[in-house]
Amino acid sequence: MSSAENSFDFTPLLASGLPPAAAKWNGFPKYNFVGGNNDADQVPVDRLLAASTAVLRREGATLATYGLNSGPLGYRPLREFLVGKLRRDAGITCTADEILITSGSLQGLDLVNALLTSPGDTVLIEQECYQGSITRLVRRGVNIVGIPLDDDGMRIDAVAAALADLKAKGIRPKYIYTIPTVQNPTGTIMSEQRRAELLKLSEEYGVPVFEDDCYADLIWNGKRPPALYAMSRTGGVIHIGSFSKSVAPALRVGYIVAPWAVLSRILPIKTDAGSGALEQMVLAEFCTAHFSDHVPKLARGLRVKLEAMMEALAEQFGTAAEFDDPPGGIFLWVKLPDNVDTMKLYQAALASGIAINPGTEWSVNAGHSKSRLRLCFASPSVQEIRDGVAALAEVCRREFGVPSRSANVERTS
Repeated sequence: MSSAENSFDFTPLLASGLPPAAAKWNGFPKYNFVGGNNDADQVPVDRLLAASTAVLRREGATLATYGLNSGPLGYRPLREFLVGKLRRDAGITCTADEILITSGSLQGLDLVNALLTSPGDTVLIEQECYQGSITRLVRRGVNIVGIPLDDDGMRIDAVAAALADLKAKGIRPKYIYTIPTVQNPTGTIMSEQRRAELLKLSEEYGVPVFEDDCYADLIWNGKRPPALYAMSRTGGVIHIGSFSKSVAPALRVGYIVAPWAVLSRILPIKTDAGSGALEQMVLAEFCTAHFSDHVPKLARGLRVKLEAMMEALAEQFGTAAEFDDPPGGIFLWVKLPDNVDTMKLYQAALASGIAINPGTEWSVNAGHSKSRLRLCFASPSVQEIRDGVAALAEVCRREFGVPSRSANVERTS
């Protein structure tokens, strides 16, 4: 049947509360600074190909069985790799039976939300935060309390005040969500002292912490504080991570780390018959042999691109663009002059072939984020970064009167 004959109208039958219809994808714009895409030149294609061949020759027959003879938690060799990685990198002591492989960290978010939240519940999250975490809570009808951040991450004084205020109202939040290690979008890293203070509040008020650690592998100096999960004395932390930023986002492999008492309640609501098996097998084979040397190389390349973006912003915007030098990750959080509405800038920029993430999509405080934007520097080349930032500056001058190289001085932040 041709598309012209498809005249049936599904509109009256659609479920209530659906998000807006998606636009058809027409390819990436010329200058693409959005999403969590990574550096295409650093995808370890040859090693992934070799890993695929080796693991399929050895264990390919297990694809005939749901769960690869490893059970519903996911491919056991991948979980065993994670046991060692988490202990070495994040200080987490766990067993393979305390790790659930998911279809990306987004599925981890969905599963934890399904486990803990119902419409009308309350959660605490960082004021500027991962868009996916915000939209999922909004769709579930959950009340969001945004906690401001500073250069050290989530402000613990604001967490304490919010918890005390909610307790006085008879409200016990379902969790405190944080990205403590290379926060998205701000790039901050929460200090070990502040982590201890957050856990103390969590214990005092009986509110668990939901720790999103998806960017923690990409730190320029390779050093990070221990995970909140590792520091907890009570087991009141659920931890999620991902291979999307450290290996390849399209593989869609993430994981949840939690006590069995929690995973045993998550498994019945993970009704997908298991996350992609081939991806898990290939990752286990690749990571066991190459992860420890791949990630530092990836981070070095990303740092070069970040420096190109910061230099381009300083050259094109001067002090009209404010930002800090993040300690890792793939994003730069930028403040433009107050008169710039980055949602309107997003539309004007896209018409000029430039894609940006407007700040209001990554915040629960629209006023604070109105003139902010998130730029992903990982995917474009260094030359594309320079040319794209120059093109973006031209749009800002045309649409908002941002001065050319306003008070351009050497940046120290």
